[in-house]
Amino acid sequence: MKSKTQKTMVGTINKQVLAFTTGRDVELDLNLIEADCIGSAAHARMLAKIPAKPRILSEQDVRKVISGLVKIMKSARKKTFKITAQDQDVHLAIERTLTNKLGNLGKKIHTARSRNDQVAVDLRLYGKEQLMAVMGEVLALAEALLKFAAGNSSLPMVGRTHLQPAMPSSVGLWASAHAESLLDDIKLLAAAYSFNNRSPLGSAAGYGVPLKIDRNLTSKLLGFESPVHNVLYASNARGKCEAVILSAMSQVMISISRLSEDLILYSMPEFGYFSLPKEFCTGSSIMPQKNNPDVLELVRAKSARVLGCAFTTANVVKGLPGGYNRDLQETKEPFMEGISMTRSCLQIMALLVGGLKANRNALLAGFTPAVFATDRALELVAGGMPFREAYNYIKTHLDELAQMSPVKALAKRTHLGAPGNVGIGRLKNMLKAEKKFVRKEQEKYYDAVMRLLGVKYPKLV
Repeated sequence: MKSKTQKTMVGTINKQVLAFTTGRDVELDLNLIEADCIGSAAHARMLAKIPAKPRILSEQDVRKVISGLVKIMKSARKKTFKITAQDQDVHLAIERTLTNKLGNLGKKIHTARSRNDQVAVDLRLYGKEQLMAVMGEVLALAEALLKFAAGNSSLPMVGRTHLQPAMPSSVGLWASAHAESLLDDIKLLAAAYSFNNRSPLGSAAGYGVPLKIDRNLTSKLLGFESPVHNVLYASNARGKCEAVILSAMSQVMISISRLSEDLILYSMPEFGYFSLPKEFCTGSSIMPQKNNPDVLELVRAKSARVLGCAFTTANVVKGLPGGYNRDLQETKEPFMEGISMTRSCLQIMALLVGGLKANRNALLAGFTPAVFATDRALELVAGGMPFREAYNYIKTHLDELAQMSPVKALAKRTHLGAPGNVGIGRLKNMLKAEKKFVRKEQEKYYDAVMRLLGVKYPKLV
């Protein structure tokens, strides 16, 4: 039986093989159109600088190519740019479109370049923009938590270990603890950003090319910190770079999953410490009274999925030999999926926390005499009793504990970071500094792209 074949830009192939090897690239690569156009614009500018006779591209050629690339970007934003199965991916779809519009100029754009370094630079540019966006969204959630903490800084709340009542605490301490966790996650995201912020362009298939290309130039044009030095490592780092980014995203998801779990527990009627905004709760198809914390439950579940994306990506890469291998195609989907889920969770959590209410009466009702056991033991220590004796005495005389004031108990905890000295202002200053870093990096990147394309970015006007 004769097999059906399909002609593509890079050869004729069995149709089933084409469908199998293309996978979801036709769909996923829609996310990479702008990155591929930006990378192609930098490559075109560099090609015009190569000291060859005749020139590979003239300055006029470059202007035409970049104009064509900007038109493709605008078309993509209108959802009219198509990637076909025959194209296989975004790279050949853009080359096809340029060739249809510009003739031989479109055919020249792939000079000294492989789809290997194209997709690598696309994913780094995509990762760069997504990381900046995620950092902004992490800071927005941290800011909402700090606002809630400041508004309830001295409101007592039972501190718990093993979910059992433990010691006096406050809503301010609880909320700012989750905020500080996110501020720590920003450091991990910034490290991933630094790891990602180098250009693989010019590595070609991983072994360079016999032309005098300028990799420093393309790196600068694209707003990267520097090129990835070794061309083979530039190829080998694909997949690893995505795994690093997803690993940082995973830590963010762990933070907001734990926040979600706390909110689910503390908004239960049995606790009643917090009230979730009604519009963020869903009803039941059979029970009219229900207001379910589905948003928080989904965040909790999606954290596992993002962790899975990070594991999948790292696991694909771990056993690969040096040089490009098609296995890397399977890292694209978990990379994009993990980022998308992280962003959607951060956005919804910031809105939910913005509508969160603390219930003073329920919080105070949670205090029983036993919560003050440690405080009373330490009072005995202050009077001269050895701690272990005080500990053992209180342990066997819990019934003697009088109801102490939780407000007064908090007021005595004045050391660094304690409930009576949460230091929300300090955390706000940290948040402000991180916002400045993100804003500065965005401005640097947008300025680089605007100079490269000759249009405003990200507006494209």
